[in-house]
Amino acid sequence: MFTGIVEELGEVVAVEELAEASRFRLRGPVVTEDAKHGDSIAVNGVCLTVVETGDGEFTADVMQETLNRSSLGALTHGSRVNLERPMALGGRLGGHLVQGHVDGTGAILDRTPSEHWEIVKIALPENLSRYVVEKGSITVDGVSLTVVEAAADWFTISLIPTTLDLTTLGIKKPGDPVNLEVDVLAKYVERLLAAGVDPLHTTRESQ
Repeated sequence: MFTGIVEELGEVVAVEELAEASRFRLRGPVVTEDAKHGDSIAVNGVCLTVVETGDGEFTADVMQETLNRSSLGALTHGSRVNLERPMALGGRLGGHLVQGHVDGTGAILDRTPSEHWEIVKIALPENLSRYVVEKGSITVDGVSLTVVEAAADWFTISLIPTTLDLTTLGIKKPGDPVNLEVDVLAKYVERLLAAGVDPLHTTRESQ
């Protein structure tokens, strides 16, 4: 489980194409300082398992399903990436609950800079539209953000200078793809309601 608070702006060192998979080697001295084989690290919002670590770098295998559902397949040597270690139990939840399971991809449509922040408009896949609401939470390339406006096929976010400086959202251009993860709580509520269950009034006797 993650919080969507990016710890480090990392870099892709190498990409090895495998049979229906890819092996990524990424540089991230901060996130690897206590990482070991089998640990999880979120890369642009995608939860990956550490295979090897050393010299401030780590290797992760990415299966075809992940490549199909995220923008990781577009990464090449030198690509910058957002990195985050899993949330520690008992720590502060700075963003919102993020699983690192990408629901789909969007694309940057427009950027509107101002003196102290920047408004970014992002295309929203039709199947995710119902989960995105004004003032709700969404994860974009692993960054926990608050939705400013929500339409049927797009939404906007407001980025402060810290986010622009310390994540890939500061260098993304119109047309660039981004990974999207919607609030998992909304998906659970939808599933319960579809099954005819009232999550607010379910008792032990009614289960």
